[in-house]
Amino acid sequence: MNISRRFFGGAIAAGVAAASLTACSTDMNSTPAAVTTAPPGAALRAGSGVNTTLGPIKKIDAGVLNVAYAEFGPSTGQPVILLHGWPYDAYSYADVGPLLAKAGYRVLVPYLRGYGPTTFLSPQTVRNGQQSAIARDIVDFMDALHIDKAVLGGFDWGARTVDIIAALWPQRVKAMVAVSGYIITQQAAQQQPLPPEAELGWWYQYYFATERGRLGYDRNRHDFNKLIWKRASPAWNFDDATYERSAAAFDNPDQVDIVISNYRWRLSLAPGEPQYDAYEQQLATGPAISVPAITIGSDFDGAAKDGKAYRGKFTGKYEHRVLDGIGHNVPQEAPQPFAQAIIDADHL
Repeated sequence: MNISRRFFGGAIAAGVAAASLTACSTDMNSTPAAVTTAPPGAALRAGSGVNTTLGPIKKIDAGVLNVAYAEFGPSTGQPVILLHGWPYDAYSYADVGPLLAKAGYRVLVPYLRGYGPTTFLSPQTVRNGQQSAIARDIVDFMDALHIDKAVLGGFDWGARTVDIIAALWPQRVKAMVAVSGYIITQQAAQQQPLPPEAELGWWYQYYFATERGRLGYDRNRHDFNKLIWKRASPAWNFDDATYERSAAAFDNPDQVDIVISNYRWRLSLAPGEPQYDAYEQQLATGPAISVPAITIGSDFDGAAKDGKAYRGKFTGKYEHRVLDGIGHNVPQEAPQPFAQAIIDADHL
């Protein structure tokens, strides 16, 4: 498929919305620019669900993990690394991967720690879900594959990981695409309450803070995660087969430990590990991102999808796109616009 770089009209945009409890404060004095608004959701979903397989899953030892990953496209192509979030998996990119492969890219889609066939090399390694540990995993993955620099893209945990790598290791990032924009967690900011309606949206984070929540997630993770899919993407009519392909990834023996650690750490209810302290200290300052970047806002982001909340965090070449009618799992719901954003970011 020939993906036109003019799909979104080529307008340079400003700001997309911080749709996370962990979103940072922003520079509201930055100069506003036009926001590119895509067609309604039905048109954006073209091509979603076309591919039902990731092909052979490869594995490689990287850092503390044996990382399982899907790969698309020529080995000589510009590397693109695409990262999923919770409660999703590599199948979020089942349609994006082939689109980018046809455009000549080498596309790598790893399963994060605690998902799918990815495993820890040692039973003694702490099952830690803090943000910088996951980001370090991806840098180690790049090192293991001898990839010096890549285009990175992601949503949810994946977008946060892309943000972190771009902030801490900008020399490893050629360009980036982040759904919901700048969502690096700052623990101090997490201690501040939100308006009641906003707090309601993060009910599961507070549930996970309890032992009842941990037990409930462990017992019911299949149905729990399906509920999150429906709530995060209410207009996406995915079928059972689509969900079941991803649900298999939640059977990873470390899934519960990693998920609970991730959300408790954000609220300062679980410790991180000392080897990540220096990274977290840098991230606590809300570092700017200087690499070429495209951010994407969707209906999941609510009123914040215009991106104004974090425009000032991106100091390099930058565009923002709004996908009306699309929920949180942007690459799987709207694969062509997401693939287009990767291509366009690479050419910023």
